[in-house]
Amino acid sequence: MNITGMSEQRVAARIKQKGASKCIPWKSLEDLILTHPDVRKRVDVFALSISGLVVFPKALGHVDEAVTDLFDRLDKRVTPIPTILAETFRSLSACRKSGEGRFIGCAQLLLAWFHSHFWKVNRVSYWVFSENYLPLKEIVATPRRDDISEEKWMAILYNLQEEDIEWRAPWLLPDEILYRCGDYDWVPLLGIWGAVGYVPLLVLSQYRKKIQEISRAWKQTRRMKRLVVGPMTTPEYNEWWVRRINDSTPKSSQVPKSEL
Repeated sequence: MNITGMSEQRVAARIKQKGASKCIPWKSLEDLILTHPDVRKRVDVFALSISGLVVFPKALGHVDEAVTDLFDRLDKRVTPIPTILAETFRSLSACRKSGEGRFIGCAQLLLAWFHSHFWKVNRVSYWVFSENYLPLKEIVATPRRDDISEEKWMAILYNLQEEDIEWRAPWLLPDEILYRCGDYDWVPLLGIWGAVGYVPLLVLSQYRKKIQEISRAWKQTRRMKRLVVGPMTTPEYNEWWVRRINDSTPKSSQVPKSEL
C-alpha cells in the first residue's frame, strides 16, 4: 500500500482474511486519516477508503486488497468508470443468473442511474448546454423517500412500462461513442475481480427502436405455398414482349448494303 507510506510489515500486520479475500479494516484506515502527519497522505487514504467501502465494496467494513492494488496503480488522469461499469455488470449478471444474491457494487451510483432513467418527468432542455450542471449533485439534493420496502421496489420494477423509461440520460448528447475495441465487435471491460463484455450499440436509444421494429416484424411473417403461386407475367405482357422483339429486329430491306 504505497499510498500510506507505511512499510510492508506494518501493512501486512493490518490485513485481515475475510472469506476468500484479504482486506484492510476500516478502523485501521480511519486511524491513518486522523493521525498521519502528511496531509496529502491523509487525503489519499480517505479517497482509498471511499473507493473500497462505497465504490468497490466486497466485505462490510473492510477495503479489499485488490482495491488498494488498483488505487496504487491508478494514474490520476485515468478514469475509473470502465472498472465501475465492469463490476456493476458482473454483479447484476450474477444476481440475474442465480435469481438472488447480494449486489456487490456501488449501490449509490446504481440508484442514481435508476432515478435518471426510470419514471420520466418533464426535463429542462438547458441542461445539455450548461457547463456547470452536475447530475449527481442534483440527484443527491432531491428529496427521496427512504421507507420503500424491498417488496415495493420489486413491484415497482416489475410494473415498469416502456413510456416510464428514459433510454438515454437527458443531459448526455455525445458527439461520438466507443462501440468496439480492436477486432472485438464489442467493448471488453476490465474490472477488479474479472472482466465482462459490453455492446453499446444494443443499448443506444436510436438503435433500440429499430431493434423493436425488427422484432415485431418477425412476429408478423407471411407465407404461401409454392405451387399456389401463379405465373409471374400476364398474357398482355407476353404479347407486348413479342411485339417489342419484332419491332427491334431490322428487316432485310432496312439493312445497309455495306453490311450485306
